Amino acid sequence: MAMSEKKEKETVTKTDPEDVLELHDLKSWFYTEKGIVKAVDGVNLRIPKGKIVGLVGESGCGKSMTARSIMGLLKFPGRIAGGSILFDGKDLAKLGEKELRSICGKDISMVFQEPMTSLNPVLKVGRQVSETLLVHNPEIGREEARKRVVDMFGKVGIPEPEKRYDSYPHELSGGLRQRVCIAMAMICRPKLLIADEPTTALDVTIEAQILKLMQQLCAESGTSILIITHNLGVVAEICDEVYVMYAGRIVEQADTFELFDHVEHPYTKGLMASIPRIGKNPERLYTIPGVVPNLLHLPQGCAFCTRCPCATEQCRTEKPVLTEIREGHWSACFLNQAKSE
Repeated sequence: MAMSEKKEKETVTKTDPEDVLELHDLKSWFYTEKGIVKAVDGVNLRIPKGKIVGLVGESGCGKSMTARSIMGLLKFPGRIAGGSILFDGKDLAKLGEKELRSICGKDISMVFQEPMTSLNPVLKVGRQVSETLLVHNPEIGREEARKRVVDMFGKVGIPEPEKRYDSYPHELSGGLRQRVCIAMAMICRPKLLIADEPTTALDVTIEAQILKLMQQLCAESGTSILIITHNLGVVAEICDEVYVMYAGRIVEQADTFELFDHVEHPYTKGLMASIPRIGKNPERLYTIPGVVPNLLHLPQGCAFCTRCPCATEQCRTEKPVLTEIREGHWSACFLNQAKSE
């Protein structure tokens, strides 16, 4: 297949009725005294209704900034410099603060990375969750709100929900605090739930419970989920589709089975090789050489070229675009594109 005939990602401005959210060429930049930090630089991403989508990459790749862009939580000096965030026929990037707040928290909710810092330490957890419900449903009384919160606590697996309603965050374990955060995110029955590293700092048993809970919520309520993680084991466990992100860009995209069966991009291969495996020498775990580049001083070509064992002169001078190398499988790598010709 000639390069000119290959299908490349298009920047469009219409929503697919089967998608709950679409990002088109999203750019979230930070304007600093030293220059422009392109934390999110031209990201295209879609989240189908009732599906779980994974966004994977190392720390500093732009995953959380993508989530914060969707929620309108970018802080100065950051702002959305281009592209669109389409949700229910509206471009969230163009909405005013008041209209955005009416959507975020009700139709779009987010579970933040660290539950202890996400909860107010001086307020009882039940009150914090009920306030979220009352803000978006002012017609509901406080007694009804309490009843719904206790019911939601039970659904997310919090034991003795009546008692836990009156607990302070420090009185709960990390797993229970994370369940409270999920209850807070789900209490308004959102169409989209964004989970930013929801199992970080949890032991493997609690992690498995949280992941099972998220799958149940997706299946029972039809809520779509965007899960942000660096853990490919989590992705393999619950995700339907996967986007791999590096230095503010998507470098590979496919459904989960396709990605794990046919890893294409060198960066994704590095992530896969870094997974500990039973039977391997536990003292010599593989690591990708180097670190994520400074976003103020990105290489001229592919951002991964300084760490890639397959890099060529073309990689160092030209930026690869996300191209479909097999049906439903996209990669931003000249090596993959050459193989598919």
